[in-house]
Amino acid sequence: MHELNLQNRRRYAITAWFYDILDYPWELQYRKWRPGLLHDVQGEVLEAGVGTGRNLPYYPSKSKVTALDFSAAMLRKASKRSSRASCSVRFLQEDASRMASLSSSQFDWVVAFFLCCVLPEQLQAQALSEFARVLKPGARFRLLEMKYSADPGIRKRQDFFAPFVAKVYGAGFNRNTLAHVEDSPDLEVTGTRYLKHDTYLLIDGRRKG
Repeated sequence: MHELNLQNRRRYAITAWFYDILDYPWELQYRKWRPGLLHDVQGEVLEAGVGTGRNLPYYPSKSKVTALDFSAAMLRKASKRSSRASCSVRFLQEDASRMASLSSSQFDWVVAFFLCCVLPEQLQAQALSEFARVLKPGARFRLLEMKYSADPGIRKRQDFFAPFVAKVYGAGFNRNTLAHVEDSPDLEVTGTRYLKHDTYLLIDGRRKG
């Protein structure tokens, strides 16, 4: 594991115990999005940063999902939730920026929801390079991230929550995920849209080649 992620792994050893409780108010919105965001994600799928497995029940039954997270505690939660999944799931504890145990050109999809906003800024490009490496040529990725809003009222609420988000989740609203994807020599953005306001950004793309 990269040394920059060690602090986050220690954080999630504690956060995992109450993650779903803390996240519940937001999950009331997220659960409405998940079916539409995952209905077309099929084949060999890598979900990077699977967390407590909230996405697992929504993958199509023919998908074969590799559920990756750096936190053993979060993976234990996800393993329990996988009983509700209709697809096959295998779990892997590994750092998304150093996926040494995964072969190149292995996956049809990479899915990562709220992973890059947890990754330190210095590891963004490295993680995206790993995503490109494990994707088959032409295969697709889907990222969902939170970012700072240009709306003063929303920004004020985000500033209020930012210290809590950083302390509990190790996350920030200031990651430049889209810019890093656009700068990647191996990934191509095929579409972007906001799911709510100008804060929840969905990034679709594919591996070049």
